[in-house]
Amino acid sequence: MKAIIIYYSYSGNTKKVAEVLREYLKQKAQVDEAELKARDESAAFLGQCKRAFWHKRAVIEPVNTDLSDYDLICLGTPVWAFGPAPAANAYLDKCSGVENKEVILFTTFGSSTGNNRCLNYMQGLLAKKGAKAFKRFSVQQFNVNNQQQVLLKIKEALK
Repeated sequence: MKAIIIYYSYSGNTKKVAEVLREYLKQKAQVDEAELKARDESAAFLGQCKRAFWHKRAVIEPVNTDLSDYDLICLGTPVWAFGPAPAANAYLDKCSGVENKEVILFTTFGSSTGNNRCLNYMQGLLAKKGAKAFKRFSVQQFNVNNQQQVLLKIKEALK
């Protein structure tokens, strides 16, 4: 099996979760990884929230958007203002080759307000592109350094 983990991580929290997921999946699959980088990101927290709330797209660094070679696609983002970060939104628009693929969506969040809305939004976009099966998990920012807690979330989602 061939898997890819694509994630955006402003503060490093989502990256920590992606690393635990990668180590878990490496037991069963060849795993590639891509970290999304925004070229036009605001340094102001309120500016970031405003862009995320309105589902704005960031200008992202070039990254593989053709996912047709992968059996499993994993996409992670922090939850910003009830939705994905603008870099994740841009990637969701550009990605292709997800037809009939299994997808794992994951988020990191401060408060749980908006977390399900964020996951539902991402799932809806990928379902319109033909993704067939979804598994989801979320990790609160205060737990990202606890690898056992993160691993437990992953295992619960993937059973």
